[in-house]
Amino acid sequence: MDTAPVCPNSWLATLPAVHVVCQTDLGSFTMAIMDKRAPQTARFFLGDVDAGAYNRTSVFRITGVVNRQADERHPIDVIQVGIPENRTDIPTIVAHESTRLTGLSHVRGAVSMPRYAPGAVYHSFFICMRDEPELDFGGRRHPDRLGFAAFGFVVDGFETVQRIYRHIEPVEYLSRSIEVVQVVRSPASLSYRSKTVPIS
Repeated sequence: MDTAPVCPNSWLATLPAVHVVCQTDLGSFTMAIMDKRAPQTARFFLGDVDAGAYNRTSVFRITGVVNRQADERHPIDVIQVGIPENRTDIPTIVAHESTRLTGLSHVRGAVSMPRYAPGAVYHSFFICMRDEPELDFGGRRHPDRLGFAAFGFVVDGFETVQRIYRHIEPVEYLSRSIEVVQVVRSPASLSYRSKTVPIS
């Protein structure tokens, strides 16, 4: 199984990013947060990181073929981290930065923000386990077809993400969630190029 870090386009490898480390009880992985491409989403996420909002939370949802519904029209394979939010009427708190605006995309290893209405985000993020074009602008996963706001990529420790994914259960929301010990900024200010393997 390929465990190399993921970069969707070679030109993205030249961009600076804020590196964030997620430590779970199954290991750690590092994300490059593209704060120049998705500034509003990145600011919201990094505010949560700096406030310790993800510390002692969990990986609480894993979607994939094991728990796919027979009538599910646009399935996705993701893991979701943070604090669940079941209310669908939460307010809009950030500008929705679609993939059409940012130039990012929901490729394998992409980090993105779950939402209800555009910009109605909460204290959670998800990671794509495969390319998910239906999550991009114009995709059909969300009825409004505005897509989700990708704002980063896993650039190190993707084997940990895959290890987490292997804990998928017959239902999406885990009966045995995986603990997130902490999510913190990396002390190293590395370029995106230093941690990625570009793919075409």
